[in-house]
Amino acid sequence: MIEVNELTKRYGTKTAVNGLSFHVSSGLVTGFLGPNGAGKSTTLRLILGLDAPSGGSVTVEGRPFWDRARGLRHVGALLDAGDVHGGHTARAHLSVLARGNRIPRSRVDAVLGEVGLADAARRRVGGFSLGMRQRLGIAAALLGDPPVLLFDEPLNGLDPEGVQWVRGLFRRLAAEGRTVFVSSHLMSEMEHTADQLVVIGRGELIAAEDLAAFAARSGRAAVTVRTPGAAALTRLLRAEGASVAAEADGRLVVTGLDAPRVGELALRHRVLLHELTTRTASLEEAFMELTADSVEYLAGEPR
Repeated sequence: MIEVNELTKRYGTKTAVNGLSFHVSSGLVTGFLGPNGAGKSTTLRLILGLDAPSGGSVTVEGRPFWDRARGLRHVGALLDAGDVHGGHTARAHLSVLARGNRIPRSRVDAVLGEVGLADAARRRVGGFSLGMRQRLGIAAALLGDPPVLLFDEPLNGLDPEGVQWVRGLFRRLAAEGRTVFVSSHLMSEMEHTADQLVVIGRGELIAAEDLAAFAARSGRAAVTVRTPGAAALTRLLRAEGASVAAEADGRLVVTGLDAPRVGELALRHRVLLHELTTRTASLEEAFMELTADSVEYLAGEPR
């Protein structure tokens, strides 16, 4: 588990993280979302003790991470896949990490095989593609078999097979009872992978909840209705203050009333319904709406 309590980080006059509090539970994949410049990378660095906080605290499994010897046995992290000496081979890079953390050398070949780099173990990292570097970074995170794992944009550069593999990996790690905290800008992947979300903007917490609860906060939730009495039902719904729009296939999209209320009105006035469903916002739609006031850089709009 990761506990963040009133965490603050200032760089001169700029506040990157401001009074941030949330927890990341074990046994779940938690997505870490926010617009560019929201403070996600700074927060991850504070969790790992790479930067000192200006205020507040953060603990991993009940203790500050910097207080733990042999850190890779406790937390595995991928922050920057390019932060590897290009002259080293994949095996040499992992071997150095293993030696410094007193991890058995057998783990080096084990994780290289797990991430699909066994055949590239003796190749120099400088010749790796971005996707291969990402796999090597994931291998380094897994090296100490830690209970807590942090990943910053782990899907960059991966092909569709790699993305599917990472999705399954995160699910498996969480099912083993580990804490899996993933920062990503790919909403579609988070929608398929994450159980919980932590969403921040301008260094402050926007939401910490499951995906369904986050999507439900969006004003884009609507009720879809298919009926042979579309005109009559539209008049009834508008009289109740709802907004009604007709789609090309004849379905009505209703906002302002929930599905039970729409069904009650139709029943009372004997309007036959063929379909009545609630359509919630996608994760991307909810994210764009709920973080709109926290975007630091807008295309075409100097700030």
